[in-house]
Amino acid sequence: MRIYISESAFNDLEDVKEYYKEEGVPEVGEKFVVSIIQHIETLSDNPEIGRIVPEFNTPKLRELIHNPFRIVYTNEKKSIHVVRVWRSERLMTPLESSNDNKI
Repeated sequence: MRIYISESAFNDLEDVKEYYKEEGVPEVGEKFVVSIIQHIETLSDNPEIGRIVPEFNTPKLRELIHNPFRIVYTNEKKSIHVVRVWRSERLMTPLESSNDNKI
């Protein structure tokens, strides 16, 4: 199964790196991004491993918890589309979407 990452999710990952860089621990941000991408890659074999996003209660929209982040994705028939990578306490709104890029 193919995995795509939206521009907004890619930007979220860049923001994670930038945040930790500004905090003086860039290696923490790099490690988080690598481990998040590795977690995303598990979706190709296990697309329904994530729970249904509570804010929407739609089976097609799921999330992996990668503490302290939420990896929000859609499970299409032949592909996974990562929508956002957010802090766990942030709620998702219906207008959050963007273009896809393959990872």
